[in-house]
Amino acid sequence: MPHFTYKAVNQDGGVIRGSVEGIDAAAVTDSIASSGLYVLKVRQSSERLSAIRRAVFAKRVRRSEIIDFSKNLAVMLKAGVSILVCFSDIASTTENRYFKEAINGMRRKIELGAGFSEAAAACGKVFPDIFIRITMVGEQTGNLEKSLFDVAEHLQKIENLVASIKRALLYPVFAIVSTFGALLFWLMYVLPKVMEMFAQNNIALPLPTRILLHASNICTSYWYLLLALPVGTAILARFLLKYKRVRYHYDYAKIKLPVIRLIVYNRLLALFAEQMRILTVAGITIDWSLAIVSDVIGNEVFREALKNVREEIALGSRISDAIGKQSVFPSTLTKMIDIGESSGSLDSQFAYLSDIYLNRLDDISQKMGKIVEPLVIGVIGGLFAIIIMGLLLPIYDLVSKVGS
Repeated sequence: MPHFTYKAVNQDGGVIRGSVEGIDAAAVTDSIASSGLYVLKVRQSSERLSAIRRAVFAKRVRRSEIIDFSKNLAVMLKAGVSILVCFSDIASTTENRYFKEAINGMRRKIELGAGFSEAAAACGKVFPDIFIRITMVGEQTGNLEKSLFDVAEHLQKIENLVASIKRALLYPVFAIVSTFGALLFWLMYVLPKVMEMFAQNNIALPLPTRILLHASNICTSYWYLLLALPVGTAILARFLLKYKRVRYHYDYAKIKLPVIRLIVYNRLLALFAEQMRILTVAGITIDWSLAIVSDVIGNEVFREALKNVREEIALGSRISDAIGKQSVFPSTLTKMIDIGESSGSLDSQFAYLSDIYLNRLDDISQKMGKIVEPLVIGVIGGLFAIIIMGLLLPIYDLVSKVGS
């Protein structure tokens, strides 16, 4: 169906811009006018431009804003406030104009007869897929406010998970970038001046010094390649990661490499447990839940394992037995799921597992500096040992020559 952008004025005189699907411009104008807006302009736009616009809007909406929106809407609905009034009140207090436009767009779609989850899905990628699916279940069961509370709690846990990962990576990234930045500065600006002094005194340069000299010449002569290398590597990686087999091996390496595994593997387990918890609480079937989690897990190794789990369950296997056959899942997780499956408290076990892995990841983020520090010190020490050797050996020859 064609996409249209429009400009209209509401009853308060405020200008509203948005996009909507429709059969033609006349039908779009009538539907917008029926919601109480005075239409100023309607123009057809390409589907590609609309998709780009929605993607840009989605990136400008933070997860914390969606969490606040979910909580506020749930509280107002529980108090008996009309959903259209809820949207108007929340939109009036929203500072992010992109999110405000999305909220107003949802309100207009609901006025035209759309369901809540349908209106949220029409906002592009502003709302995550899990938000749309959980609220859809809430609509079907007549308990939308509870679904909004649940999804807000879920998104808050994901937000905490992301914050833990950022804390864990902050120190290593800063240490590596600052070290190599200082090394490049030394090779490009300091070392050439020192080498001029050695050349003026006709000093024979030892091997470490010659290595540093060659490195300095490369950095000075081909500095533009040093700038282009990260960009070229990123482009090449983006191209190669389009292939599923390449992504599989790349994701497998991430969950096996030392140190990196501590963050990536525990993050994936926490994400799996938390997604399964919220979907199980919402009453979604295990098969559908596994399909949803496999779409959002973001790791080909886990996605392949979840696909195998679904196939095993479809053949009549128990959930814990199917998960236990996949080596990517630890035995602790399998045992806890087995207990939950046997006692009928699977949602509680997933909640317990989610808390375990989230706490573990938070603990790792706090200790990551101490874990990585010996490695960083070793690398920095090795680099500066080479630099000191490269400088002191010819200086020693220079002092010996002057003394003789």
